[in-house]
Amino acid sequence: MSTPTRTIKNFLRIGPKQAFWQMLGIGDTKAGTLVGTDRFGNKFYENNNEELPLRTKWVEYKEFDYDAAHVEPGWHAWLHYLTDKPPNVDPNMMHQKRPWEKPDHIPNLTWTRGAYKPYSTVKPKLSEWQPVARPRE
Repeated sequence: MSTPTRTIKNFLRIGPKQAFWQMLGIGDTKAGTLVGTDRFGNKFYENNNEELPLRTKWVEYKEFDYDAAHVEPGWHAWLHYLTDKPPNVDPNMMHQKRPWEKPDHIPNLTWTRGAYKPYSTVKPKLSEWQPVARPRE
């Protein structure tokens, strides 16, 4: 969380609408330069001057119900400080849609009804014990 003066300063820079969505999404207001967008429509920002160390890069997801799997590998490497140049500048990191990739993004279905649930087709090795009691006299 940033200081109140930084929050107010960023609020005045980015406007009330953007500040509201940032507070809902990342819980902080940040202002920076747009570095690029990926093919999913996510926007990547950077601010080396006023942000805390290791908090200078961030992503604003296109969809409000975001998932970390919505970030492409090149942008993921840039966000986590593995590369200095963003993928839209570095020719080694640029890639188009590969022939083996599926046409649309497959969301992470963990904790949803569509999550994979394995089941066993093997007969159980242990059976329940059924007590046999004599009738009372």
